[in-house]
Amino acid sequence: MADGVSNAREAALYVLARCRRFDAWSQQTIQTAADKFSLDERDSALCTKLCLDVLQNAALCDYYIGCYSTVPVAKIEPQLLDILRLGVCQLLFMDKIPVSAAVNEAVEQTKRSGSRAGGLVNAVLRRITENRDKLPEIPNKGTAQELSVRFSHPLWLCERMLSELGYKEACAFFAANNRAPRLTVSVNTRFGDPSSLVERFAAAGIHAHVSELSRVSVCVEAKGSASALPGFAEGEFFVQDAAAAMSVLCAAPRKGMRVLDVCSAPGGKSLLCASLMENEGEILACDLHAKKLRLVEENAERLGFSIIRTAPMDASRPYEALRESFDLVIADVPCSGMGVIRKKPEIRYKDPKALAGLPAIQKRIADGAAACVRLGGTLLYSTCTVFREENEDVVEEFLHDHPNFIREEQRLIMPQEYDTDGFFYCRMRRNG
Repeated sequence: MADGVSNAREAALYVLARCRRFDAWSQQTIQTAADKFSLDERDSALCTKLCLDVLQNAALCDYYIGCYSTVPVAKIEPQLLDILRLGVCQLLFMDKIPVSAAVNEAVEQTKRSGSRAGGLVNAVLRRITENRDKLPEIPNKGTAQELSVRFSHPLWLCERMLSELGYKEACAFFAANNRAPRLTVSVNTRFGDPSSLVERFAAAGIHAHVSELSRVSVCVEAKGSASALPGFAEGEFFVQDAAAAMSVLCAAPRKGMRVLDVCSAPGGKSLLCASLMENEGEILACDLHAKKLRLVEENAERLGFSIIRTAPMDASRPYEALRESFDLVIADVPCSGMGVIRKKPEIRYKDPKALAGLPAIQKRIADGAAACVRLGGTLLYSTCTVFREENEDVVEEFLHDHPNFIREEQRLIMPQEYDTDGFFYCRMRRNG
C-alpha cells in the first residue's frame, strides 16, 4: 500500500485525467478522488493543491518541460504529460516536498502507468531541479503570447484582456486568477455582526478579518472546510464571496419585503437577503433544476430562516401569478464564469465559441425577471464574469427594450481589486 503522500499524488493524477478526458469540474472530482483513494484531511489537502497548481500553471509547466525534454511537448502522451506537470509543480511551487521524493515518485508513477518513459521523466525533472534558480526566460515579453505561457491562460483570453486592460492590469488579472481563493463568509445578523464573528474565530485560534469591500463579509485564513469552523453548525454564517455579497447590499433588501431570486441555487443571495431582512418578509428562491434547491433549503434551515421558500421555475418564463408582485427581483444569471477562474481554474479553457450564445439567454432571463417587479420595485442583474457582452451590453439592451426601468447603480469588480471573485451587478428601478 502506498503511503499517504503517494496516495495523494495518485489521486491528483486521477483527477487530472478526469478533467482532461471528460471536462470534469476539478472540485467535485477532487472530492471523488479523496473518497476513492481513502485520503485523510492532510493528504486530501495535498491532492487539492497538486491539482490546482497543475490546472493553474499547465502552460508554464509545458514551457519548462519543453526546454529540457528531448521529445516535443506536443508529442508526449497525455498521461505522461500529467505526471511531468505534477513533478514540475512540486519542484517549483511546493517548498515542503523534498526534490528527490518529487522526482522519484514521478518515475514510479510512470512505471505504474505502464509507460517505459521513466528515463525521460527522470531526466527532465532532474534538469529542471538543477536550473530552478536560473530557469529560461519566457520569450515575447509584453505580448499575449508571453502572458499565455507565464499565467497559463489560453491565447485568445490573453489577447482580449491585454487589449482591454493593458499589460500591467492584464498581468494583475491573470495573477489573481492563479492565487488560491481564501474562504469568505457572510455573517448571519441574527447572531451578531462581522466583528463579533472575527472575535469568535480568534478565540478558536483562527485568523480572520472583516472584508474591506463588503460590510457583512469575513475573510478567513484557515484551511479546510467552512463546516469545520466554530459557529457553522449553529448557523452563524454561510459561505459567500464578498463581491457577491456586495451586489445584495446594493439591492438593499429590507424587513417586510417580497423578494424573488430567479436563479437562486446554491442560495447565497437569498440567504443574505433573509439576514438583512431580519427574517421578516417573504423570499421565493427559484431555479430551473429542482434538485439544486435542496441545498438552498438545507442552508435556510441551518441558518434559522423561515421566510425562504423554494420552487422550480424557468426564469425566462415566470409563472403568471408572480408578475408585478415583488419589491426586489434578483437575476444572478448563468454566465461564462470568467470572474471565478481562481475557484474553477478549468473555466479558462472553455471554448470561446461555446460562450457566444450566453448574452441571449441572459437577456431572456432579465426580461422574465423584469415582469415580476412591481411598480417602484428593484431589479438586480448580476454575473460572475468580466466580459462586457454579458454585463454592460446586456444591461444596455435591456434598458433599451424596457424604458420603464432606470439604472441606479452599476459596478464591475475585478478579482485583483479586493482579492475577490470578478463580479458585475446593476441595480435598476421600475418606474411608471
